[in-house]
Amino acid sequence: MRKTAPETMLPQNAEAFLARLAVEKGYALATLDAYGSDLTYFEQYLNLNGRSLVRPEALTRRDIQGFLAEQHRARHSKTSMARRLSCLRGFFKHLIRQGTLEKSPAEGVTNPKLAKTHPKSLNVDQAFALLDAPFDARDPRAVRDKALAELLYGSGLRVSEALGLDCSDVNLESGVARVMGKGSKERLAPLSDTAMAALRAYMEVRGSLGPAPGERRLFLGTRGGPLPRPEANRILTALCAKAGLPAAVSPHALRHSFASHLLQSGADMRAVQELLGHARLSTTQRYTHLNLAQLTQVYDKAHPRAHEDGADDG
Repeated sequence: MRKTAPETMLPQNAEAFLARLAVEKGYALATLDAYGSDLTYFEQYLNLNGRSLVRPEALTRRDIQGFLAEQHRARHSKTSMARRLSCLRGFFKHLIRQGTLEKSPAEGVTNPKLAKTHPKSLNVDQAFALLDAPFDARDPRAVRDKALAELLYGSGLRVSEALGLDCSDVNLESGVARVMGKGSKERLAPLSDTAMAALRAYMEVRGSLGPAPGERRLFLGTRGGPLPRPEANRILTALCAKAGLPAAVSPHALRHSFASHLLQSGADMRAVQELLGHARLSTTQRYTHLNLAQLTQVYDKAHPRAHEDGADDG
């Protein structure tokens, strides 16, 4: 068993669950680490009450509810609490499938009520201001930054997907990139004309960034290895400053902008779902509020009855 937190060892059944998520489900390392922490928090709570995941058949709904109540008292976010409950549900479902548990103690425990939030995105003018900001074409890093921004907005990639691309994954002849998404699901993402031009320019100067021997990752960091995610965030922050935008934009906001701008232009939602690599259509539907807001604004400005008081319903 591996040690996942100070003074806490996860039992073998929890380790087996995490291994199954990694091998069979293809979960990302960050997700596996989060689930490992979730199980560790729960095991710590159980140990304080004389219980353990070693004997899951002895656990009851009260154990789950008590754990969530303790998380709430410790001021953990509702999002974290919801994920931990989801992790526990998955763990107990795994044990039932294995035949070592008859009923899940998490059954009937409800999720903490989350505030409804909508993805942050740029409007079209802001997106163009960001991407059209002047840059030094003689600086390989500036050329790289431009290519990264164009790819994130032009193809709607997750930043992890963009940073995970190898040089061979991008085909500038056919105008597509082979992307490895969540759950190790591969898809082909079309490249915009401006993204292809920016990527072509970057590939010509990529060697100037001193790639390490055998390094095939497309986007390189300062030491010639793969570009790390924190550095990608700093790149977008710097580009926002150059474009005169009021606040820094995360790499993920460009993905949100990609989706909302497509939907605002009349793109089919299922097509956008495929482009984003969403497993569920409901995930893509989060962007429809932007469409509705725009339609309401157009109605209020243009419809002759929009501002009439006391109009009869018809």
